[in-house]
Amino acid sequence: MIDHRRFLARWRRLDPVLRDLPLGLLFLASAFLPVLQSHGTQLGGVPERPFDALAVVVVALESLPLAVRRRWPALCLTLVALGFAVDQLRGYHSVAGTALAVALVSAGAHLRQLRRTTALLFSAAYVALAIALSRVGTEPPSEFVTFFLLLVFAWGIGAWLRSTRAAEADRRRRVAEDTLAAERTRIARELHDVVTHHVTAMVVQAEAARYLTAAPDLLDRTLTAITDTGRRAITDLRHLLDLLNPDHEAKAPAEGGLLALVEQARQAGQPVEFTEEGTPAESAGSADLVAYRVVQEALTNALKHARGSHTSVEVHHGEREIAVAVSTAGSGSTSPGGSGRGLAGLRERVGVLGGDFSAGRDGAGFTVCARIPTGNPA
Repeated sequence: MIDHRRFLARWRRLDPVLRDLPLGLLFLASAFLPVLQSHGTQLGGVPERPFDALAVVVVALESLPLAVRRRWPALCLTLVALGFAVDQLRGYHSVAGTALAVALVSAGAHLRQLRRTTALLFSAAYVALAIALSRVGTEPPSEFVTFFLLLVFAWGIGAWLRSTRAAEADRRRRVAEDTLAAERTRIARELHDVVTHHVTAMVVQAEAARYLTAAPDLLDRTLTAITDTGRRAITDLRHLLDLLNPDHEAKAPAEGGLLALVEQARQAGQPVEFTEEGTPAESAGSADLVAYRVVQEALTNALKHARGSHTSVEVHHGEREIAVAVSTAGSGSTSPGGSGRGLAGLRERVGVLGGDFSAGRDGAGFTVCARIPTGNPA
């Protein structure tokens, strides 16, 4: 039975060009169906012309550029518009001409630079096409105005989608930041109230014991060591509290951070196979840090409960998400053991960013999987 979630996850990890290519092929194939030939967009009233060799080139020009509609939206729109213009001037009226609306929506949604310039150039090109069609066709000028408004509407839909995604990404970022700040405040308060209190008491009692005892040399050296250890613990704890301060800037792991985790596990005796694919997004927000924590917790559990068992770490960096999968084989890994607080914390971290997290038995082993959105628009 097909696991639809796994299939969708793999589909999302594919390159956008591969995901959009089937759409272009669909338009290409539809254009050559006898029942759909000469039943596409008809602008300008140019008499119909049967398909010839040039028609094949025109249809391909209208359809196949849709494969790059998200990666290079301006190029896609230019090629599709050029094919559409030749289609109308030659009178093919191919159903592939409908791809112009798709290209416009995609440009409005995914074009990041020179948006106004592109819109103006496209409008000027449409005016030139309308003038050329009016000379060889029979439609009144009002038809050209109506069709232009439809094109503007398609661009507007894409622009609305873009603004909606940007607003959602900003909302998710603010929610993640607020949640992280609240978590840091809570942890800092608990550490200060509980740990600092006990460590300080240990130092005070150890120093007082020096004057309440007959002060043998061995006892004195022992108490001195306890005092020094307690003072170092307080110093380290203060440093940790500074890191947990909400005003402290959160930093994602440095480059090679995941590899460093894997190397530490290997040095501890855990055979780990590490695979990292894709290029990390330029701005992934908290996603990089959460992915790092997922791998860190999964490797820690593997060392605790399945020491010596083969472990596989797979990390895939996509445009919109980071996918992490850590699997540990062997009978010793059939149960995660422990209190499960670490896994529960990971589930909360991933959930805050709108991702998916799962951890459980996988045959004779144990698998931790996470899909962490980066918040970047597609």
